Amino acid sequence: MPQQVRGVIARSKGAPVELVNITIPDPGPGEAVVKIAACGVCHTDLTYRDGGINDEYPFLLGHEAAGVVEAVGEGVDTVEVGDFVVLNWRAVCGKCRACKRGRPQYCFDTFNATQKMTLEDGTELTPALGIGAFADKTLVHAGQCTKVDPSADPAVVGLLGCGVMAGMGAAMNTGNVSRGDSVTVIGCGGVGDAAIMGSRLAGAGTIIAIDRDPKKLEWARELGATHTIDASQVDDVVEAIQDLTDGFGTDVVVDAVGRPETWKQAFYGRDLAGTVVLVGVPTPDMTLEMPLVDFFSRGGSLKSSWYGDCLPERDFPMLVDLYRQGRLPLEKFVTERIGLGDVEQAFETMHRGEVLRSVVVL
Repeated sequence: MPQQVRGVIARSKGAPVELVNITIPDPGPGEAVVKIAACGVCHTDLTYRDGGINDEYPFLLGHEAAGVVEAVGEGVDTVEVGDFVVLNWRAVCGKCRACKRGRPQYCFDTFNATQKMTLEDGTELTPALGIGAFADKTLVHAGQCTKVDPSADPAVVGLLGCGVMAGMGAAMNTGNVSRGDSVTVIGCGGVGDAAIMGSRLAGAGTIIAIDRDPKKLEWARELGATHTIDASQVDDVVEAIQDLTDGFGTDVVVDAVGRPETWKQAFYGRDLAGTVVLVGVPTPDMTLEMPLVDFFSRGGSLKSSWYGDCLPERDFPMLVDLYRQGRLPLEKFVTERIGLGDVEQAFETMHRGEVLRSVVVL
């Protein structure tokens, strides 16, 4: 039978979020109901609240989550009741042209649950990134559930569901950072710091962190940055990068901000034939004008990173195992643990740059 649970919704553009009762249907074919243990507060949720994704209100917010499978629908054989899972927003189809070419991380037809969760009056909810995990329970496609070590802290490993995986994957998967490489990361919020941690894990030698907030630069050092640049204190960021690399720039530059000026810094701050990775999300109105000859003369690769080009079933269990072994300090991303009714306050804390992640714990 359908269940009544609590959920955090954004009812209209810019309005404070609300904790309300929502209805979760029984899982249909290919679907699963997951009891949420923890869910991180990501900037994407704030973007949903403020209308930056689309206008399909009301939204059921939350997507960086871990929990336990409570029920599965017909035909589900990838997870079972009782499995501890991290949720993802790219359940691959296995049939599209990307999947058939052996590149499922670029799947063009990813799955979400078919049925809708609703308010008590029957109003359909739009779950953030097809998940909606600021709730006691949520309904997802079974392919959005990735089984991981059940002994892991859900408040920590749930963050792999979005920001941490996006940053780590930007460095390791998209940027192909390898042993001895030099790396610059522009923007040291959660995604940028995850890129720093991923670069360190991959064996990078020099890792330069750039931000305008001294506190964020301190976090970056704790997560593996070997050098930091306070962009508010230098006249030319590119020159500052070159000063730390014998005038050459770094092999890989990750732009975790996503603005024209930071992308240009990334482009000119890399070594010849180096790689630029854009993982920060620009707004639709942003444009870029540069001399075409610079693209030709500098060579290298210019890449965009979608979800860290990850494959959840491959990457999540591996990273959780590294965390459990003490080789990946994912716990450093959890700044505070909060309740389901504290999400609006967490948005304000995040906006002020006081946390890497607030995590709702249920």
